[in-house]
Amino acid sequence: MVTEAQTLGEVSEEGLLRSIFPFFTLQPGLLVGPGDDAAVLATSGRVVATTDSMVRGRDWLDEWSSAADVGAKLLTQNLADVAAMGGTPTAVLVTLMADPATPVAWARDLARSIGEGAARAGVAVAGGDLSSAPAEVLVVSITALGDLAGRQPVLRNGAHVGDTVAVRGTLGRSGAGLALLQRGGDAVGPPSGIQQQCLDHHRRPTAPLAAGVQAAAVGATAMIDISDGLLRDADRVARASGVCVALSGAALRPHVEALVPAVGDAAARECVLSGGEEHSLLATFPAGSVPAGWQVLGAVAPGSGVTIDGEPQQPRGWDHFHQ
Repeated sequence: MVTEAQTLGEVSEEGLLRSIFPFFTLQPGLLVGPGDDAAVLATSGRVVATTDSMVRGRDWLDEWSSAADVGAKLLTQNLADVAAMGGTPTAVLVTLMADPATPVAWARDLARSIGEGAARAGVAVAGGDLSSAPAEVLVVSITALGDLAGRQPVLRNGAHVGDTVAVRGTLGRSGAGLALLQRGGDAVGPPSGIQQQCLDHHRRPTAPLAAGVQAAAVGATAMIDISDGLLRDADRVARASGVCVALSGAALRPHVEALVPAVGDAAARECVLSGGEEHSLLATFPAGSVPAGWQVLGAVAPGSGVTIDGEPQQPRGWDHFHQ
């Protein structure tokens, strides 16, 4: 019998799998689930596929994030990418590469968090892989699948001059949470309400998953998940579409002002512009078609890159190899 006091090196692979499979509930469309050589899913014929990984010491620190935090964040990262294509997430595959000295309790908390988050999103955990890793190494990866229900995907390259630029979700919360943790975070005393919201969003971000389908249904011309910062991701849309994403300082100001009590004026602005792991959706829409719940940030204009009130902006934000 597997106990949480054991390490992965003290239990068999089969034993660990038996202890975590109960966290993964069956979902409609999953015809064959974990336990066979591969899963089998029912689809409409158009499948969205994406993958993302997190590495301990690079993408999270154990002092800041629990196994449950890691599972929740990684799941959101992947499901948000499916939503940004206009798809509905349907299933995920989970891979864990871990030092055998990793506690079983850590692996179970990770699996429980992924299972609970997937169930809330109506997503099946269809299987995955386990592998041992060198000492101190811990890597978690998720591959997510989604269904376009017969629709065309919403790509980054479809923005047209005259379109409206809008966001669904928050800006800068995760970046502000990271800034707080780097300053000492909740170790220096009880955080304020907005500080706690930022810490929570950094550790366990949420994404407006249904908004991706909503945007696709009204004819969004381009869309992206804000994972690496507003300026960097908006620049990706601009470059792919051959246009300028012209943002409004007045439209960004409420997002900045909301973070000022948490991190101060200068940091609040930078978090909004370049903070990563937010997982809100940024999209462009034909004029007059922005759906309810989306906030207008600007317009698509002739030119290139990103501007704020006409001033060109460098596409700064998260980059895995230049930090």
